[in-house]
Amino acid sequence: MATPRALVIRAPGTNCDEETVAAWTQAGALAETAHVNQLLSTPSFLDRFQILTFPGGFSYGDDLGAGRILAARVTTALGEELRRFHERGGLIAGICNGFQVLVRAGLLPGDPHRGSTTLAHNDSARFEARWIRLLPLPGRSPFVSFSEPIELPVAHGEGKFLVNDSGRLADLERHHQIVLRYGDDQNRPTQRYPANPNGSLLAVAGVCDPSGRIFGLMPHPERYTRREHHPRWTRREANRAPDGLRVFSGAVDYWR
Repeated sequence: MATPRALVIRAPGTNCDEETVAAWTQAGALAETAHVNQLLSTPSFLDRFQILTFPGGFSYGDDLGAGRILAARVTTALGEELRRFHERGGLIAGICNGFQVLVRAGLLPGDPHRGSTTLAHNDSARFEARWIRLLPLPGRSPFVSFSEPIELPVAHGEGKFLVNDSGRLADLERHHQIVLRYGDDQNRPTQRYPANPNGSLLAVAGVCDPSGRIFGLMPHPERYTRREHHPRWTRREANRAPDGLRVFSGAVDYWR
């Protein structure tokens, strides 16, 4: 398949869907948005796509916790369809609020750790919005096919990655499911604020399921798909691809 089709789900309160569609398009996919109600009413609509994305924002106002309501709607009505989508090779991504949705839906970090993780309030007890450095661990997920550190913006109030057992966290690390970490200016994983904006254990910024095809991250790659998006863009290498675009391009290349 030369050109994969990407679907971006929107719901009341999401606010990054159009930017995410633009990022998929720039990476070479055929992308479109659909309201979650369209998918709930016609689950077979998903059969037309190879990539599914839950974007950032505040779905349903995060009234019962970030991503919780959308996660409940998706798992209740679309659990079987999502399972089939994944089994036929589909890629699923969750960005910020979308990451929260995938975790609360039990899709991340996936079996055998279903339900063992959460994304809690930031240690700072406030909304954090800044550019941060990320250290990739390639090899498991097509979304993270690059090895050099990248920079992306974060914007969240509930992004602290927690597990209910330290052994489960060690399992995720051993099985290479931790694919992005917050890094300091020496390119070392860090627990220190503000380089680690939320206090995530093991500096976790992004994880994947055992297959690598379900992926979630707290930073916003769709907000850095042009050189000019970076606050220091004039000081960066002119021929360097925008860091956020690399995430989308890796997934598109997976289907080529």
